[in-house]
Amino acid sequence: QVQLVESGGGLVQAGDSLSLSCAASGRTFGTVGWFRQAPGKEREFVAGVKRSGERPYYADSVKGRFTVSRDNAKNTVYLQMNSLKPEDTAVYYCAASRYDFTYDKARSYDYWGQGTQVTVSS
Repeated sequence: QVQLVESGGGLVQAGDSLSLSCAASGRTFGTVGWFRQAPGKEREFVAGVKRSGERPYYADSVKGRFTVSRDNAKNTVYLQMNSLKPEDTAVYYCAASRYDFTYDKARSYDYWGQGTQVTVSS
């Protein structure tokens, strides 16, 4: 059974940091991405990393503040979020693909976690 479980969300103040984790099980995954969805908005891509962990890629809105990484031995992908802003408030989802390409579209991912809430107060 394929499962993705996010953890690490919470309530922080603007300028703070938060680290999210995505524990994967059930199969070997290729690219893993992080997405977020704020109330009343569409789900948007945040960051992605291929299986090798090399050359992760980011949305412009988080570039320089967020870092995505993965530990294949632990089947876990991380999203380190620094200098958080109120506009980063959203439910954050991790998503995994069976394949290993550079994906930034939600439809390219095969499996999804249940999401974790991140709230940044001003």
